[in-house]
Amino acid sequence: MQNFDFYNPTHILFGKGQIAAISAHIPAGARVLLTAGGGSIKANGVYEQTMKALEGRQVTEFWGIEPNPEYATLMKAVEIVRREKIGLILAVGGGSVLDGTKFIAAAAEFDGEPWDILTKGAEVKRATPLASILTLPATGSESNTFAVVSRRETGEKLAFGSPKVYPKFAVLDPETTFSLPLKQVANGVADAFTHVCEQYLTYPAGAALQDRFAESILRTLIEVGPKTLSNPTDYESRAVFVWSATMALNGLIGAGVPQDWATHMIGHELTALYGIDHARTLAVVLPHLLRVQKAQKLEKLAQFAERVWDIREGSVEERAEAAIRRTEEFYESLGIPTKLAKYEGIAAETPQAVAGKLEKRGMARIGERSDITPAKVREILALSLAA
Repeated sequence: MQNFDFYNPTHILFGKGQIAAISAHIPAGARVLLTAGGGSIKANGVYEQTMKALEGRQVTEFWGIEPNPEYATLMKAVEIVRREKIGLILAVGGGSVLDGTKFIAAAAEFDGEPWDILTKGAEVKRATPLASILTLPATGSESNTFAVVSRRETGEKLAFGSPKVYPKFAVLDPETTFSLPLKQVANGVADAFTHVCEQYLTYPAGAALQDRFAESILRTLIEVGPKTLSNPTDYESRAVFVWSATMALNGLIGAGVPQDWATHMIGHELTALYGIDHARTLAVVLPHLLRVQKAQKLEKLAQFAERVWDIREGSVEERAEAAIRRTEEFYESLGIPTKLAKYEGIAAETPQAVAGKLEKRGMARIGERSDITPAKVREILALSLAA
């Protein structure tokens, strides 16, 4: 097992009616900035519950954070934080609202050009405190240090991470997710599943406990994903899904193990180019990446086949390929294509364009072994483009 430094300070408030509990976690005199997306929280009652819990505090509202949060939009909120001397930013929404809020919190306290946080990996030394009320389980952003921000005019979608942007607390009330469109629920299941694979499908590192944690989350998502899609208001299945998505990326299963993340890096470029939902780009990249990298990942793919998919027949290579096929079938069962060719308007030059963008950003060697080169990126996307 590799050395690791695991720390997760986010206070989780899980279950029905927990929005009311935030009152005990926010000082009475705090100046609060509420950040949100397009307004769905007003339709499903979350906004009303939130404002009731915030009674007596000075609250400023900032609406309009996009599904792929835009730098220009977020900088408007940064101005508010600075001008109003905000003491806490409360993100109410899904992962994109929370990702955007993390950037707002970091940028508001940053000395210099905030875009450098994303393009140059500039250190985040301070951040405005933030917290979240999660309404869309998927990214795990409610309990980790990571965020992704887009910039339309440059066609970029970039990530950053800092312990300074851990949410102080996160409310996870499964009932707040009941009104989500089924497409968003399916995306969330796929996103969480891929998060686990990025940390698990690498090579053995003597981390038996982390492997078992990862396998249990994968098996749980395979079981509960179809259940919560077929019965969206079943509390128990939705609760298990919500918690699985959080556990998939709160740092626990990634402690002391090699991690890949090439699927995400390639997927971000597809979203930036074509606007395809983040989770859906992961589904069109991961299976084909696993095939291209099968030799390097063979031992973990065989373990994945046996422990997650109960595949025990055939050679190691046959079991690995069967596990990849089952993964494709799982994504497809959620209504998510695993071929880029299924999307309209995809240019034949896409493999070259994506590989070029990654190389230009200094990502010419990615993956857990730093062996996914531009040539391999082109090969992965060529497979995904094949009919």
